[in-house]
Amino acid sequence: MKNIYLIGFMGAGKSTVAKELVKCLDATLVEMDQRIEQEQGMAITEIFERYGESRFRDLETALVHALAGEEQRVVSCGGGSVLREENTAAMKESGYIVLLSATPETIYERVKNSTNRPILNGHMSVEYIRELMEKRRARYESVADVTIQTDGKTVREICQEILKITQQGGAQA
Repeated sequence: MKNIYLIGFMGAGKSTVAKELVKCLDATLVEMDQRIEQEQGMAITEIFERYGESRFRDLETALVHALAGEEQRVVSCGGGSVLREENTAAMKESGYIVLLSATPETIYERVKNSTNRPILNGHMSVEYIRELMEKRRARYESVADVTIQTDGKTVREICQEILKITQQGGAQA
């Protein structure tokens, strides 16, 4: 089985969907942010504070390249992991890139009480989320093999859509 890389804005459902998808596929779950925190021995917010976003993105890149050498992984990617071309090239070579999408209002409802979203700290509003989503939208859409809207769907429905596409051996947008 090729890897499945779940991408999208924070709060789109990557972690939740990944947990269910691994059960359906008998695959291994990789939470990129969690793995980076474990390997670095500190929270992502601390990495951002101490070393900046650039260092965090370097850690993401190293992890993506390591995962590309593995199989049967469902990877819940960090929100910005596809911003670097080298990351998306490694993902495409080793699997499918599935974009999970939701409206800014849905995202806000899902993340409004979270304190571990360093990019949103101090900017927790629908309008800010909308602006940041729009900045990343073209990139997400251009690298995704398929886009799945998560608004109003159950986790099982989303997983069924992903399985249908990835098990057909090709992706459709």
